[in-house]
Order: sequence, then C-alpha cells, then structure tokens
Amino acid sequence: MRAYRVAGPSEALIITGRGGQDDQRVVSGGRVIVYPFIQRAYTMSLASRQIRVEIDGISKNGIQLQLTGVAQVKVGGDDISIRRAAQRFLNQQDQIDHYTQEILAGSLRAVVGTLTVEQIIQDRASFAASVSEEAEHSMNNQGLVIDTFQISAVDDEGDYINNMGRPQAAEVAKLAAIAEASATREASEAQALADEKVAIAQRTLALKQADIKEETDARLAAANAAGPLAEAAQRQRILEQEELVAVRQAELKAKQLDTEVRRPADAERYRQVQIAEAAKTQSMLAAEAELARRENEAKAVELEGAAKAAAIRAQGEAEAASTLAKAEAYKQFNDAAVLDRMLDTLPLIAHELAAPYANISELNVISNDGESKLSQNISTNLVETLSMLKTMTGVDLTDVARNMTAEKTSKAGATGTSTDLLAASDNNEHAGS
Repeated sequence: MRAYRVAGPSEALIITGRGGQDDQRVVSGGRVIVYPFIQRAYTMSLASRQIRVEIDGISKNGIQLQLTGVAQVKVGGDDISIRRAAQRFLNQQDQIDHYTQEILAGSLRAVVGTLTVEQIIQDRASFAASVSEEAEHSMNNQGLVIDTFQISAVDDEGDYINNMGRPQAAEVAKLAAIAEASATREASEAQALADEKVAIAQRTLALKQADIKEETDARLAAANAAGPLAEAAQRQRILEQEELVAVRQAELKAKQLDTEVRRPADAERYRQVQIAEAAKTQSMLAAEAELARRENEAKAVELEGAAKAAAIRAQGEAEAASTLAKAEAYKQFNDAAVLDRMLDTLPLIAHELAAPYANISELNVISNDGESKLSQNISTNLVETLSMLKTMTGVDLTDVARNMTAEKTSKAGATGTSTDLLAASDNNEHAGS
C-alpha cells in the first residue's frame, strides 16, 4: 500500500524512516511516495513571516530611544536550512516568531549603541542593514533567513529628535520660500515670455496678412495693367523694329558716304600728304645746302677774322714796341727836350681848343669888357690846358721855362712858339667872326 504526498509551493516535506536521521529526505515543491508504517512525512512551512520588533535602546551619544522594526523572516529554501529548522521548530513552528524577535531585538540594541541619533535618523537603510548582518549568523544556525528588515519608527522620551529637525525644518522652510518665490518669478517670466510669443505671433500674423494683401493687390494691379502693358510692349517691339531699320539705313548711308566721299577724300589727302612730304624733303635739302653754304662762309669769315686779328695783333705789337722804344728814348730827354716835345704839341692842343669856334658863323660877345673877354677866355683855356698837362704828366711848363733862363736861344724859340699859338688863336677867332 502506497501513499502519495505532494509538497506545496511554500512548504517542504521531511520524510523519516526506519533508517534513522541519515535516512531523512527533504522534498520541496514536488511529490513523494510515503510507505505507511515504515515512513512518516512531516510538513515545514517555507512561507515568509512578518515579525515586529520593539525595543528601548541608548544611542552612542546617550539618548534613550524607542525603536520599532519590521522583519520578513522565513525558513531557508535549501535542504540544510530546512533540516536545521525542522530539528528546532518542526512541532512548534509558532515559536519561530518569538525566537526571531529575541534575536533581532538583541542585534538592534547592539547596533544602536554604536551609532548617534543623527546617524540613525539620516541613514536608516545602513542602520537596518547593520542589524540584519548582526542577526544573520544566529538566524542561519536555526535554519532561518531574513528577507528584509526595516526601521519603521524612531522616538525618544524628550524632544531631542524634534529639536534636531528644527534647523533642517527652518532650512527647508527657507528653501521652500525661495523655491516658491523662484517659482513665482519663473511663472511671471513664463507668462511674460508667453505674452511676448503671443505678441510676436500676432505681429507675424499681421505681417503675413499684410504680405498676402500686398501680393493680392499687386496681382490685381498686374491684371488690371495687363492690357496697357501688352499694348506698351507691342509699341516697344514696333519701336525696336523701327530702330533696327533706322540703324540699317544709317549703315547703308555710312557705306555710301564711305564709297562716294571718304575714299576719294582719303585719296586726295594721301596725294596732298605725298606732295607735302616731297616739298618738305626739298625744303630740307635746300636748308641743308644753305646750312652748308653758311657754314663755309662762317669758316671763311672765321679764317678772315683770324687773319685780321693776327694783323691787328702784329700791328699792336709793333706799336707797343715803338711806344716802348719812345719811352726808353724819353727817359734820356732832359728838361729842354721835354719842353721842346711838349711845345710841339701845344699848337695841336690850341687847334683842338679853337675847333668849337670854327663852325660858328657869327659870334656876339656880350660883356662889359668888350672884345677882351674872348681873349681872356682863350687865355684861361690855355692856363687850364697847362694845368691839365701838369696833372697828367707831372711836368710844369712854367717851371721848366723858368729853369732854362740860361738858355736864351731856346727860351726865345719857346716865346716865338707861344706867339705863334696866340696868333693861331687870333686867326681862329677872326675866322669865326
């Protein structure tokens, strides 16, 4: 006789027999044959259990705390864990909750003593993980595993936790006010931006409508002007054709003018240019001949001038030599010779002095002295002449004559010469009269 047993999804079957503990089998999530009177089957629940833990503990900074935690605990799904749990809780599975509470309460007190209130409040996840790690070894020895553990509440007898949160609450309130103001500002800016976008959209719409109206008006105007424009275009084409005809007529006239007038004129101009070039060449040849003739004449004149210059130079040199010889001879003259030479020149001087009177046809002398004034003028001229000779030559004829008193013959000759000079002056005077 056989009996079939089937294990549910959240339970395990522990089969025992006559072989003792080593003959035990664990079946989870399957079926098994159990022989009556030889084997027995026991059921172990593998369902998760929610266990609430409440303790009073003291934190690292000495604050008395009331902590509440919630754990999800179950029997492990492997054969070893099921065997361990069966050995301890098979016939008293309701004791699993109590045992778990005791283990978790001890671990929770141990971990609370290592943390400050701030650490517990600010990082509950790490705190809960530390408690789970602390209780894990003890739970595993009993075949139990902790799926989750969470701290659901942390309280204290005083207001430490409440006071601890006040700065954060104030900061949160401040941040909330700032966020509210920022949100209000952003809302205002968003509203202004939205209004601006609406205005831009309205302006764009107005401009688009204006463009459409302008295009419509332009097309209407174009349609209205189509007839006149077509007529104007036709007139323009007619004018262009007439212009082409006029241009062709002008070209024909230009060709006719070129044939009848310009080419003969160009031929006549070419003939005149050739005549002018020939005349120019002839004139240049004549000018070159005249230039050669004048150059020959200039050379002849130059030669003639050179000859005359040589003659004049020779004559001058001869006169200079003669004058030099005379000067050398004059150096040998004594006072008598000088006086004689100077007296020889006096008639010439007297003649030159009387020369102005020679051309006078009639001379009227107005003077209180009568005719003696003319003689006086002549005598004055003679004295001035002697003075001039003295100035020019440094020889005073009066001194020379006075020094030659011993030479009476020469003196008489000199007196006769003076008389001749006066007589010559008288003759010139009478001749003028």
